[in-house]
Amino acid sequence: MPITVPFPAPADVIGNGESASEALRQEGLLKTGALQTAILTSANFSIIATDEKGIIQLFNVGAERLLGYQAAEVVNKISPSDMHDPVEVRARAQALSLELDTPIAPGFEALAFKASRGIEDVYQLTKIRKDGSRFPAIVSITALRDDYGEIIGYLLIGTDNSVRKQVEEKLNEALAAAEKANRAKTDFLSGMSHELRTPLNAILGFAQLMESGTPHPTPPQQRNLDQILKAGWYLLELINEILDLALIESGKVTLSQEAVSLAEVMLECRAMIEPQAQQRGIGMTFPHFETPYFVKADRTRVKQVLINLLFNAIKYNRPGGTVAVEYSISPPSSLRISVRDTGAGIPPELIAQLFQPFNRLGREAGKEEGTGIGLVVTKRLVELMGGVIGVDSAVGVGSVFWFELGLTSAHHLAVHEAGQAALVHAPLPEGTPLRTLLYVEDNPANLELVEQIIARRPDLRLLSAADGTLGIEYARAYLPEVILMDINLPGISGVEAMKILRADPLTAHIPIIALSANALARDIEKALAAGFFNYLTKPIKVNAFMEALDVAMQFAKAARTAAKETS
Repeated sequence: MPITVPFPAPADVIGNGESASEALRQEGLLKTGALQTAILTSANFSIIATDEKGIIQLFNVGAERLLGYQAAEVVNKISPSDMHDPVEVRARAQALSLELDTPIAPGFEALAFKASRGIEDVYQLTKIRKDGSRFPAIVSITALRDDYGEIIGYLLIGTDNSVRKQVEEKLNEALAAAEKANRAKTDFLSGMSHELRTPLNAILGFAQLMESGTPHPTPPQQRNLDQILKAGWYLLELINEILDLALIESGKVTLSQEAVSLAEVMLECRAMIEPQAQQRGIGMTFPHFETPYFVKADRTRVKQVLINLLFNAIKYNRPGGTVAVEYSISPPSSLRISVRDTGAGIPPELIAQLFQPFNRLGREAGKEEGTGIGLVVTKRLVELMGGVIGVDSAVGVGSVFWFELGLTSAHHLAVHEAGQAALVHAPLPEGTPLRTLLYVEDNPANLELVEQIIARRPDLRLLSAADGTLGIEYARAYLPEVILMDINLPGISGVEAMKILRADPLTAHIPIIALSANALARDIEKALAAGFFNYLTKPIKVNAFMEALDVAMQFAKAARTAAKETS
């Protein structure tokens, strides 16, 4: 705010008969004058005072030291703005003009504009020394007024900001380096995921074909296949957990915030986990929701959290044990899901180590495989969704793992979701004519796997192309029902090929499914945003693969029907 600067009157000689109060007043004035003199002669701050026109009237020792001028060179001669970068002064004038909706003020007027309106202003500008060198400065400017409120000048207090600027620049460089390292890490993870998933696709894909082929495998062959599939799916789980943890730690994981129906999620998790419980002789109970509850969370991640807790409750349970899933309202506005098991329990001294990466609490030598990553990922995901997670355990009795998420109201999507569910699970109509699929893939093992899967569907025939350019030609020539597109292709990428087909009126209607070993969420989101109809990751899960094909073919059929009606 505007200030009035009092200067002490010259001290009078104090006579012997002067009153004590007058002596104290004079002493106070002398002290005030000493303080003002100390401030004005400070070498640490540049203090400049101007008249109402902006011409320098006072130029202290600090100003001389910072700017290289002697007071006699500037007092009554120049304005402070003459020692600022003119380009920055003009830019400040334009910014103030927009901020205060006034004409652009030149020179010192631009610097004093807000101060003249009773608003103390602090700004950063580059100052120019007498020798032409420059340095960043922070300046505070205040209007000086007389007893009648009229502006009699301006006070500018400045300081060298070079050290702070250097620190900021180094910090920005460090942040840029960290961001670059994170990008490199994400790219490495994406590449590693692709390279690991590609051979796994062949291992798991052909093992699934052999398991379900005709004639059925002999008992020894089935045992061998079981071992191959068990090891393959475990390796895939390990890859997924490591990638999840790395993405969470780097802040790259993306979560949607939606109203998630707990009843629906519970049913889906139950269908996925009960077969494993039955194989191990574990009894399971799930709650019945009298009232529909919805939590604000990411649907996929809620399922991942619940399945992980359920699987652990089965894996570390006793033979013939039970797993019970329960829920309760946690005031004021959260819902708690609990997974209770009848396992050995966890000693109190080990509970604090539960959510540490790669810490299996001494169970490394046990028969159950594990990495010690799953619970860490689970905890981070719950916290990213705004929830909390915890555990209560008693040795010899069992453990209860629980997590809480915020309650919310449901969105009106039930009809749409039911329609989508019906579309996914709708059976193929009888008498369906032979339909053509095109698979653009350069890896022979992946191609052979898909050929054998499609060979089990007499209503389908498969064409293949080894690169994106040939795939475009085949698509235009044969107009397939659906196109399967690898992302990493020789020549043009699968994304580029897809965009060319989307831009061609002849092929724009054909649904294109990405089939790739790139499994990071970032890769999937980018591909779907680019225009792919769906995105399937390798290794292929045969049933899910065929369901996705059926959905795409029904979409293609509906598109053709709509086009005929329009024409």
